[in-house]
Amino acid sequence: MAGCSHDCSSCSENCSSRDSKSLLKKPHELSDIKKIIAVVSGKGGVGKSMTCALMAAAAQNKGKVTAIMDADITGPSIPRMFGVTERAQGSENGILPVVSDGGIQVMSMNVLLENEAEPVVWRGSLISGTVMQFWTDVIWTGVDYMFIDMPPGTGDVPLTVFQSIPLDGIVIVTSPQDLVGMIVQKAVNMANMMNIPVLGIVENMSYIKCPDCGRKISVFGESGVDALALEYGIPNVAKIPIDSDLTKAADTGNIENFQNNYLSDFFDKISKKLK
Repeated sequence: MAGCSHDCSSCSENCSSRDSKSLLKKPHELSDIKKIIAVVSGKGGVGKSMTCALMAAAAQNKGKVTAIMDADITGPSIPRMFGVTERAQGSENGILPVVSDGGIQVMSMNVLLENEAEPVVWRGSLISGTVMQFWTDVIWTGVDYMFIDMPPGTGDVPLTVFQSIPLDGIVIVTSPQDLVGMIVQKAVNMANMMNIPVLGIVENMSYIKCPDCGRKISVFGESGVDALALEYGIPNVAKIPIDSDLTKAADTGNIENFQNNYLSDFFDKISKKLK
């Protein structure tokens, strides 16, 4: 292409000179990871971390060895949801992820900081490099499903993950608002550019259930997620309501023990597709 710098690591163009597998990085030599799913969205604040946590908990509850790579370096929230407070340890072989009470392996910026409230004020290249270290330097043991909690948008980190980690697919997270169509389109287009399958779409804050009559109330307007899924050929759809019990479970680090996991059936459908 005209003006090409011949540096594919900083470019998202799907040109003829690109080998789709040439930029993939090998994980740590002692790692064993079977399936990798990234949880993405075109914007922030829609519930990617909540979706990632529920999917990981669903997988773990079904007897799968599960891990979460928290790639949202400047806004990590996964450790808090799982009640993880200890710091990651290392050995002469590499970095060891922290393990939650339920057995989920977790690596996040917050398990490396002395104070989880300490801001990470870094430029994009350093952030992307840290995410790659989570892949190449961390020893992930016997993992059936790894979920990657992505930062919002289509910038440095999503591009790095899409190009460098052998993803089996992505799950797109949205909310029931007018901008959803554009958000989904951005995520789908990026996945298509990188030849990565879209496994499903999750609509967070989809509705609230009346405590008296049980009627579903669409607080943010009627859902259009099913129509969007049909338009873009996305096979699986799930809807997470506004649920104060779910919020409390996440805030208190008890997401693994939340009984009404709204993504349990959704995970089953995705795992069947990946077999």
